[in-house]
Amino acid sequence: MPTTSVRRRPVWAGRNYSLLTAAAVVTNLGSHGALIAAAFAVLGAGGDGGDVGLVAAARTLPLVLFLLIGGAVADRLPRHRVMVAANVLNCGSQAAFAALVLAGEAQLWQMMLLSALGGTGQAFFNPAAEGMLLSSVTGEQAGRAFAVFRMAMHGATLGGAALGGAMVAVMGPGWVLAADAAAFAVAAALRAFLDVKHIPPRAAGGGILGDLKEGWREVTGRPWLWAIVVQFSLANAVVGAADAVYGPLVARDHLGGAAPWGVALACFGGGTVVGALLMTRWQPRRLLLVGTLCVFPLALPSAALAVPAPVGVLCAVMFVTGVSVEVFGVSWMTALHQEIPEEKLSRVSAYDWFGSVALVPAAMALAGPAETAFGRPDALWGCAVLVVVATAAVLCVPDVRDLRRRTHGVTAALPVPRDAEHSVRDLGPASRD
Repeated sequence: MPTTSVRRRPVWAGRNYSLLTAAAVVTNLGSHGALIAAAFAVLGAGGDGGDVGLVAAARTLPLVLFLLIGGAVADRLPRHRVMVAANVLNCGSQAAFAALVLAGEAQLWQMMLLSALGGTGQAFFNPAAEGMLLSSVTGEQAGRAFAVFRMAMHGATLGGAALGGAMVAVMGPGWVLAADAAAFAVAAALRAFLDVKHIPPRAAGGGILGDLKEGWREVTGRPWLWAIVVQFSLANAVVGAADAVYGPLVARDHLGGAAPWGVALACFGGGTVVGALLMTRWQPRRLLLVGTLCVFPLALPSAALAVPAPVGVLCAVMFVTGVSVEVFGVSWMTALHQEIPEEKLSRVSAYDWFGSVALVPAAMALAGPAETAFGRPDALWGCAVLVVVATAAVLCVPDVRDLRRRTHGVTAALPVPRDAEHSVRDLGPASRD
């Protein structure tokens, strides 16, 4: 009797893609609860708000410093090995953090050091992970694959934050940090099973500096790429300052406290899930034109806080913003997937990540002085105006308006100047991880 096999997953969800998605869900569940736990661990050890900021900064600084090196390493070594090594480092640092907190002996310098180790691991992990994901899908369904991946990640983020907050209240921050360490261990094990047997090894040669220069040429040679990286350097900085600094203050003074602000942030997270779901069905032909138009709503939360709008209006604004930003996120990943040569994906991703986070610490530091100088409403309106101006400027770039979705392979690497040909030729083929 003939039998028919039932496909349990779509054709674009191959083994590597499925492993990457499962591992990302596990780490997001753990990490977003651990962010809450780390703050309460500092406070529980006798620290104040300034100490919480120091621990957060200790994680951000090495992330900024090592991102570009991490991208070069991820394009030089097999990406899955870089990811596993980074997960092991994060597992060890979080386990040590948890042990200190559970023993009641955590000191500020120890928490800063362990947070810095975690940030270092993340700096090497992020470019490798994005390059690995971008190279794990092919064909016209790439946008749908990225949308499903991001939807799973955002769902895990929401669940991890909610679960982590509850666990901190019931069990204390030490056990939440320990759970995060276990999540990193599970994720490392999953990523170790990625199938890379078909990938030819990359020939030795060249150097890290040469790799970084080659990645820089790839970024600066594509106007749509560097224009959007610059745009989000500004947008992420001002939106981060509005959300992290001004948002809680407005909530305290006008909205009724932390709970309404938490609901508003949850609405934003819910919007990102809905946006990713939308992008599993919608495949706009002009990727970056549609994506960039959807960045304009990023100005709305700052404007709503400047008014300040009632809680219901703010929640609706945050939800719409989450949906629209996710349309951009999926469109951006699809553009990188189809336009950037595979052997340079991690380096380009590193420059993208670097642009996204480089100005955030400065914006956070300047938020207080800006409020003092101009007043909180004017500072928030300034944040909104900067987002609008930066986004409008990007629409002036012809490549952003004209780039269209394709169903065939990526474009070739950009031409290399004659004086640099020897260094590139010596590198040999990159491994397709």
